[in-house]
Amino acid sequence: MSTDTPEPADSPPAIEHITLRRSEDGAVWLARDEDTGVASQGPTREEALANLDEAVAGVHGAGTEPTDEDLRELGIEPENNVSRSLEESEIFE
Repeated sequence: MSTDTPEPADSPPAIEHITLRRSEDGAVWLARDEDTGVASQGPTREEALANLDEAVAGVHGAGTEPTDEDLRELGIEPENNVSRSLEESEIFE
């Protein structure tokens, strides 16, 4: 994230407390936003931080709803993709 340009008014808050370290096997960099608990990884420091930015933005509501085509590519039939409350879910019993 660049500090040279002002953030748009509707952008998520800037990440302030980050932990950045190598994985135990040294294969990837691990990045964690300590404020939200969101974590990501990447083969380089830059990619780990960019992935973390994207993940934190998703937590703050950024992103787009998947299209029916996106869902079908993932093997999900859009007609069966209905959001319900956690109380109605059989998964979280």
